[in-house]
Amino acid sequence: MQFKIPQNVQREDTVIGPVTFKQLAILLVGGGLTYAVYLLLAQSYIWTVWLPPVVILGGLTAAIAFLKFKDMNFVTALLYFVEFNFKPKIRVWKQGLADVRLSILQALPEEAKKIAKNEAIVSDQDRRQKLLELSKSVDRLSTLNQ
Repeated sequence: MQFKIPQNVQREDTVIGPVTFKQLAILLVGGGLTYAVYLLLAQSYIWTVWLPPVVILGGLTAAIAFLKFKDMNFVTALLYFVEFNFKPKIRVWKQGLADVRLSILQALPEEAKKIAKNEAIVSDQDRRQKLLELSKSVDRLSTLNQ
């Protein structure tokens, strides 16, 4: 039996053209708020009063819905920017204030030194040979499991 396997499962489904459901919801909420501000201000004031809030709110809505910075949406990038500006840029180490956490996967200090020395001596040819041996053993295991 052959099954069709989806290739791009990380992509959100589109609703209208290239617009996803999430973007559509953001546009509906932001557009509704923008329209409400317009209705409240346009009845009583001239266009120089109501136009700036409407343009700012509409632009912010469009930015939240569509802008991406390095594969992050606008809100996430904005939160990272705020966090970067408010967190201290320099860390000060104070002896005795940190919790010491050891992992089972961490090597002991003497073993780590030995490993570092051995890795510095290992040549590219030795690395290729070890990689070849590893790939053969994985191939053997995969054939045994089938």
